Amino acid sequence: MKLYLCSILILLVMNHGSCDSAIHIGHRVSLAVPLDYIDGFIGRAFVMDANQMEPNFRVALSAEATKGKYSCSLEVFLGDVKVWNSGHYSQFYTSDVCVLELTEDGDLELKGPKDRVGWRAGTSGQGVERLQIMRTGNLVLVDVLNRIKWQSFNFPTDVMLWGQRLDVATRLTSFPRNSTSFYTFEIQHNKIALYLNSGKLKYSYWEFKPSKNRNITFVGLGSKGLELFNDKHKKIAQIASWRIQPQRFLALGNKTGNLGLYFYSPETEKFEASFQALNSTCDLPLACKPYGICTFSNACSCIRLLTKENDMSSDCNEGNSKQFCGGAQVEMLELNGVSSVLKDAAKRVNVSKTACANLCLDDCKCVAALYSSGEGDGSFQECFLYRLVAGIKQVERGTGLSYMVKVPKGIHDNHSKPSVTKWVLIVVGVVDGLIIILFGGGLAYYLIQKRRKNLSATDNNT
Repeated sequence: MKLYLCSILILLVMNHGSCDSAIHIGHRVSLAVPLDYIDGFIGRAFVMDANQMEPNFRVALSAEATKGKYSCSLEVFLGDVKVWNSGHYSQFYTSDVCVLELTEDGDLELKGPKDRVGWRAGTSGQGVERLQIMRTGNLVLVDVLNRIKWQSFNFPTDVMLWGQRLDVATRLTSFPRNSTSFYTFEIQHNKIALYLNSGKLKYSYWEFKPSKNRNITFVGLGSKGLELFNDKHKKIAQIASWRIQPQRFLALGNKTGNLGLYFYSPETEKFEASFQALNSTCDLPLACKPYGICTFSNACSCIRLLTKENDMSSDCNEGNSKQFCGGAQVEMLELNGVSSVLKDAAKRVNVSKTACANLCLDDCKCVAALYSSGEGDGSFQECFLYRLVAGIKQVERGTGLSYMVKVPKGIHDNHSKPSVTKWVLIVVGVVDGLIIILFGGGLAYYLIQKRRKNLSATDNNT
């Protein structure tokens, strides 16, 4: 068996030139892993490239420090952007060494010490001859007749490349750091949509539907944008880019959950967004932490509850369903001028606001409710029940929307009625109010200083 050693250990980040344009059966790539855990360590050996003009596709074997361990993965890069990762959904942890091997019987494997297999393509005995990277960025295993036996395009992560196709019921998934929630971009028969997932909970926050109720069979990324096709391979809709440059990839951001189309700018030598599904910070599902409100100034204001002792609760994450189950005494706090970007919540129609609040109170797992009075647009009275307090944002008053949060009973003084308006002014408007005060103070200071200079100049002339 041949030993194909591409690189040595380098701390933090290692950029290495490509070693070959393909890996053949029997080849083995080894990457050393530190004995002790080093936070922030990334060891990377680039083993193949597509031999194109920059930005070029490159394939790397990577060892990365994460959560006190070292993960071993196979990655594809477009320039400096990671567009595919074998460990996107399930990481392979190793020690001492990270090995990539295309075995004699044609299986692509990642191994640790003592040849322990942590990931494999599953192509043993299928006549695989080599691993190569296509000009589209598709990483493929092919036989002697160039027939594809395995391809990375069949295992999408959080990026869709030009020329790639996603069928109905497939998705892109993005995992924010230090969070139990994650985002998905899903292709369904009647729409494409973005979802926030938290445990078994799932709420949409953006969607796009073809006109005339036409059904989608698959989507593909072309040079001009994302194209939607029916079962006859006819294009029925398109999300177009506003730039003339060809689109290189579509990505679901792991920080924001936003969906974007990206092109390469030769001027800046960077990838830039030509389309984003959500253009306002407050339309993002996790623009603020749970129990936080995104205000008109795109800043976060924490929901702090007024207690019987007239002090402000300091815990932003004040309530959750675990506290509300088991016979806890609770009530609904109504917040005027507040709504949620999360959709697809359990819905009831033709109910009153009081009935909507009671529906949430009777369900210990319900933590919030959004009530629409139907005023103005002539729609039905609707009640949406949430098991997650997230995606809350400030909206204009008079929209007929009322957002109610479940809180422990007795947060208001027993001798007075709850002052929702006062709460909103103190909490929701606090950030915007501070901005106005600071701006006004700065303007006043500027005018005073200018007047003093004018007076000083007049005295000198006299």
